[in-house]
Amino acid sequence: MDDATSPSPSEPRPMGRNGALAATPPTQVPSVAGEVAKFALAGALALGLVGFATLLAARRVGERQAITEVRSVAVTKSELVTPGIVEGLLAGDPATVDRIDEISRLGILDADLVRVKIWSADGTILYSDVPELVGSSYTLGDEERQSLGTGAIEAEVSNLDKPENRFERDFGRLLEVYLPVYTDDGEAVLFEAYFRYSEVSRAGGELWRSFAPIGLGALVLIELVQIPLAWSLARRLRERHLEREVFLARAVQASEVERRRIASDLHDGVVQDLAGVAYSLSAAGRQQPDPECADVLTASADQVRGTIKALRTLLVELYPPNLAEQGLETALTDLLATAETRGLGTELRFGATDPLDPETERLLYRAAQEGVRNVVRHAHAETVLVEVVTEPQGATLHVVDDGVGIDPDDIGSRAADGHLGLRGLDNLAREEGGTMTVGPCPGGPGTRLTVEVPRR
Repeated sequence: MDDATSPSPSEPRPMGRNGALAATPPTQVPSVAGEVAKFALAGALALGLVGFATLLAARRVGERQAITEVRSVAVTKSELVTPGIVEGLLAGDPATVDRIDEISRLGILDADLVRVKIWSADGTILYSDVPELVGSSYTLGDEERQSLGTGAIEAEVSNLDKPENRFERDFGRLLEVYLPVYTDDGEAVLFEAYFRYSEVSRAGGELWRSFAPIGLGALVLIELVQIPLAWSLARRLRERHLEREVFLARAVQASEVERRRIASDLHDGVVQDLAGVAYSLSAAGRQQPDPECADVLTASADQVRGTIKALRTLLVELYPPNLAEQGLETALTDLLATAETRGLGTELRFGATDPLDPETERLLYRAAQEGVRNVVRHAHAETVLVEVVTEPQGATLHVVDDGVGIDPDDIGSRAADGHLGLRGLDNLAREEGGTMTVGPCPGGPGTRLTVEVPRR
């Protein structure tokens, strides 16, 4: 329209029906701070996930590094068990057992290496720093036998449920490392050392602490850099949203103004002219001496009167009568009369016992007009009911039909295609602090349009 101007991005607030700027309800427009808070929360969650994944990865790397270290320690400690000691242990020499026990307590056992065992190939414990185990026999596992056969150094978390590990259970979780030690003749025994697993966890923790500040710090810095960008983007989106709401509100307002102008022009121009033509034709028919010509003039006058009636029905559809003079009930009666001309069965239930202010009456009539128009055009209904109820807290309008129904999700797609009636009506209702809902009728076919407006 000529009088519609583009909304200013700096003041994107919708227009009220009287032309004044109307406050936009908070639920209409997403808050910039709220959207940025969501972004920051998502970033914090991502940061937490990355930090947790980094911790797991660091622990695994640290565990591998610690296991490598304890294997090296086990090899160094095993070198204290010389071939002569191995031969003495295989021979069951008590003096050799005492000697290895002294070496074990002075040079092998420490705060991290808490248990030593030396096994023969048949599963007999030749030496342990726990004397009760010396001479006991147990079945060697596949890994132990493989280590004796190949000379490989093996490491694994100790299974403390085994009977030979009953004296290690008080230490908690342990990591056992075993490798073969040989006599000069090449006969092998299995050297087994038990390390505290806390050493492995400590190595992983140190590794994580060494590079976590750099990695997580970089992620925090990226998050801090992105927040201003997110704020700017959210502000722009909010402005575009507000501009769209302004457009919808002004489109509805322009539609009201244009309907009023067209209705006024038709009433004061074409309808009055046609009324004069009908009067002239009737007068001419009465004065015409030729009966055949008089019948033609009379029929033409009746036809013009029918056209006038159709135009007046159209005027009611275009713009309501003066609600202040005739009242909402009369206006709704006339509105339903236009629906009856389209073959619809109509019913009006007017339970508005308390007087309504003019703004509320105009809104309810506008809602009824949009609802009835949609029933006529889209519902394929046989009947339509318009009901108005007033209560101490406000007024409610229902438009109910028995047609094919409507999916509420279709309203947004219709608005995108240029059908702004229901969307604009929703905006008008919210401008008045009210609500509009559209949905299927409970328990049956058809659609129910409901507009609720609080009392001023």
